[in-house]
Amino acid sequence: MNKTRDEAEELLRSVVRDNTSGSGPVDVLVCPPAVFLERAVQVCAGSGVQVGAQNVFDRPSGAYTGELSPPMLKSVGCTHVLAGHSERRKIFGETDGLINRKVRASLEHGLLPVLCIGETLEERREGRAFEVLNGQIVYGLEGIDGRLLMNVVIAYEPVWAIGTGMSATCEQAEEAHRFIRETVERFAGAETASGMRIIYGGSVNTENAEGLLGMEDIDGALIGGACLKAESFGAIINTACRLTGVPGTG
Repeated sequence: MNKTRDEAEELLRSVVRDNTSGSGPVDVLVCPPAVFLERAVQVCAGSGVQVGAQNVFDRPSGAYTGELSPPMLKSVGCTHVLAGHSERRKIFGETDGLINRKVRASLEHGLLPVLCIGETLEERREGRAFEVLNGQIVYGLEGIDGRLLMNVVIAYEPVWAIGTGMSATCEQAEEAHRFIRETVERFAGAETASGMRIIYGGSVNTENAEGLLGMEDIDGALIGGACLKAESFGAIINTACRLTGVPGTG
């Protein structure tokens, strides 16, 4: 929940101007607040930068004041939607069941969901991190046809590393990503697991991006504070492009 309309448009124009990914293997997605979505789609049109929503409801329409449905988001040009972000789980009490319904509803209406999962510091200290991740994966993806699973992105965001400056080490993040991929493989098969994008979110910045993105099982980043400035966001995009062999802006 950041930026005014003018500030958001200025940031988006800078991101579009400096985007180096083009049509190569690096995808760039921005998820601005809902009131800016339609304008964001207009600003990003033709640039290769895709636009997603930060949240979605699980019904197509009805008496759900204040909610946004998948068809609504689709109609203004969104391609993706976040589901189960740690702040939605913690602050707004979203359950695995509700998040699963959001993921399924998004897929049914042609949106690509980014399923966010992650453990708290207490859960990690208690040695329950993988138990928590396993439950969030299994319940979050329950009932989704195997063919559609490839359209889901999983974002591992350790709650203890979000907005705290305490990013997981590259080794901690890789260990969690490997576990997530192995978990998906157990119920969806090796092909789905290897093809699914699993990205890391948790105080990603210009200093740690190269190390994190260079890990074998980390396919991208869910960026928080560093994306609020075009310079740092662009630098991370450049890092991703460089690691995949796509020329950056320098």
